[in-house]
Amino acid sequence: MAKKKNEEKVSVDDQKEDERKKSMSLIDLPGVGDATKKKLMDAGISSIKELALYPITRLVEDVGLGEKTAYKLVKAAQEIESMGFKSASAVWEKRKQLRRITTGSANFDELLGGGIETGAVTEIFGEFRTGKTQITHQLCVNVQLDHENGGLEGSAIYIDTEGTFRPERIIQMAEARDMDYNTVLKNIIVGRAYNSDHQILLAREAARFIEEKNVKLLVVDSIITHFRSEYIGRGTLANRQQLLNSHIHDLIRLSESYDELAVVFTNQVSAKPDMFYGNPIIHTGGHIIAHGSTIRLYLRKGKGEQRIARVVDAPHLPEEEAVFSITEDGIRD
Repeated sequence: MAKKKNEEKVSVDDQKEDERKKSMSLIDLPGVGDATKKKLMDAGISSIKELALYPITRLVEDVGLGEKTAYKLVKAAQEIESMGFKSASAVWEKRKQLRRITTGSANFDELLGGGIETGAVTEIFGEFRTGKTQITHQLCVNVQLDHENGGLEGSAIYIDTEGTFRPERIIQMAEARDMDYNTVLKNIIVGRAYNSDHQILLAREAARFIEEKNVKLLVVDSIITHFRSEYIGRGTLANRQQLLNSHIHDLIRLSESYDELAVVFTNQVSAKPDMFYGNPIIHTGGHIIAHGSTIRLYLRKGKGEQRIARVVDAPHLPEEEAVFSITEDGIRD
């Protein structure tokens, strides 16, 4: 009996400690005053967990802190977030609590183990007119649904690099689910990126809105457009890949900094002219994008409205396919 009471006391104490940590902000860190907090916020670091995940060298470059100061801040943030080793059972308990966003198609959701996963970066790539942008529009609507209907009761940030975001399509999808489209539109924050530098900046600024606007979904459609057009020729490849790698890691940090944030980006494809057997279509961005994505989905056209989604890579999902349709009402079986 005494042992059980002690275990209950430890559990309550742990909960109180977790609540105390969650209530802490950047200003609570030793050595962080208003000026330093502003510098951190300007760099897109708005929480202790984001700071704990930030590379020290990047902190020196982006925020303008001294190396020793940057090290102390990151170290203090990591201690608060308990970013050391933990048991596999603790990891499993956390994964069991992960929420997902429904795609609108039961077949597609089943393929993904329940929908688009939070705490992860999902890449959707395919040829033109395979439904990449349609899916991202649908997710911006579905993330606003209640939990019982496959949503997260949150809002979305949409970084549009191709000028393809269409409020008209959002309205159609919202009305198909009997949702007030005015409310749905207000809960989608759109940023039009006009070049790769602007795209990177918008992704970093997104952190400011996540807690303030209850953001549960971040979309980049598409991730490669500007990089592909601005960096031409082999001579620019190394610089392009370095910037792209940094950009993807900004997205990864955001997905890991917030328990209920799903990050989704679309990607283009190219054809290998020297390939005579198999599928010559490959994603753009090379290994940088392939390694940066948690879950990778390949889309291709089917008959009429039908599309086929295939899991190309995921640490917990088999390489299987699912058929869904793109209708006037949105993504359906």
